[in-house]
This record gives sequence, structure tokens and C-alpha cells, in this order.
Amino acid sequence: MAPLTVFDELVLHPLLGDLPMGWLHRLALQGSPVLRPTGHRLFRQDEPADSFLLLGSGAVHLDVVVPGRGAVVIDEVGAHGVVGCSWLVPPYRRALGAVVADEIRAVEFRAAEVRNLFGEDPALGLELTTRFVAILAGRLRTSSRRLAELGAEHVCPARLPAAGPTALC
Repeated sequence: MAPLTVFDELVLHPLLGDLPMGWLHRLALQGSPVLRPTGHRLFRQDEPADSFLLLGSGAVHLDVVVPGRGAVVIDEVGAHGVVGCSWLVPPYRRALGAVVADEIRAVEFRAAEVRNLFGEDPALGLELTTRFVAILAGRLRTSSRRLAELGAEHVCPARLPAAGPTALC
């Protein structure tokens, strides 16, 4: 059986599969198939956001640098997920880091080229922006919850004031 083309991968991906074929053909020209092994760091927090990935298989851990603790995993993206949403919003810097948790097969996109497509076809831009904003909103909820959990792990009940904000140990 022949490997899937980038276009085939887009048709099968839940984020894009229902888009008009013309849009998928244009997007496919901007994507490249990639295979990354477990442990491979895709990017670090605050690096330039010049690409994003649509996962076909595998898993990626999203992490954030916590002072005194280093990189802490706050989410996992699995098969058919999206990794790297910061390419959409200036200043185009990574909000999170990402490391492969289980070997991935994915399509990687050059962000600047996809943003250029938005200028050429505003309807495509609006549709993709709407879909990525939904992903970003979910990541924000997950990240906020995880960071609150991390903070709660460091609250020292014996030192909590009777009233007012919690004290950290």
C-alpha cells in the first residue's frame, strides 16, 4: 500500500477534512510529512512560532517552564490533534514547549505560507482562524487548570492566613 499524500492526510484529519477540496489542495501544497521519534523536542516555549503540525498518529506533551521546576507537562495532544497554535497570532512566539511522547507521524505546515493563503482567500482565513481559536480556548482552559493544580501542590496549609490570599511555601 502506498503512503498517504499530504492531501490524503488533510482529508482524513478531523480539523480540516470537511473543508472544500480546493482549500485542501491549496493547504496541502504548504504541508510536509514528518516522522519524529519519542523524546524529540519539537519546540521550546517563547521560540518563534514558524510552523504547526497536524498529528496523524502518536502523542506530544505540551510543557511550560515553571521557575524552580523547569519544563512541566501541562497537556498531551494525541492522534489527530494539532500542535503549535501560536503561529496564528502576533508576535508569533511559542506560548508552550512541545516534546514527542510517542513517535508521531504528522503533516508540518510553514506558518508564513498559510498566513499568506489567508490574505489570498479571506474566507479560508476566517474558517481556519475560527477552528484554531477553538483549539486555543481549550488549551487555555487546560493550561489554567493544570497551573492551578501545580500551585495548589505548593500551598502550605499551616502557613495560610486566616483571611486573604493563600501563601505559598
